[in-house]
Amino acid sequence: MDNEALNTSVEYTNEEGINGENIEDEQSEIETPAERKAREEREERERAFRAKKRKLIPPFVMLTAGAATSITMRILHYEMKSMLIILLCVLIGFYIAGCIIKEMLDRFERQIEEAEMEKGGVIEKELAEEDRPTRRRSEAKVKDE
Repeated sequence: MDNEALNTSVEYTNEEGINGENIEDEQSEIETPAERKAREEREERERAFRAKKRKLIPPFVMLTAGAATSITMRILHYEMKSMLIILLCVLIGFYIAGCIIKEMLDRFERQIEEAEMEKGGVIEKELAEEDRPTRRRSEAKVKDE
């Protein structure tokens, strides 16, 4: 019995006051338009930089596979004609594989951005919904008068 009473006690986090009030609501920082514009520009530069780096994935995959293949075939004493045909096929195949990897990474980044946008949109929507009841009450008071 004593253990149950101890386990059901309420623990307060740093964000909650003793009365259950959320301290963050009082101290929330509102982003100014200039700060939002600067943040969006910074995020766009970061996205462009990541896209630039991902653009190099297919060539690196292709050249790494080509180097490994050509070294292996040279050690195994392949004929030049068959070695070139095999190397061409390997280069094309791994270039396609690199492009698929790049597209997957691009898709993952788009999904992450969409999730962040939805998260930001949900917060704005919740704030707008919180304002509605007060508006309706004030409109009802005006109509009653």
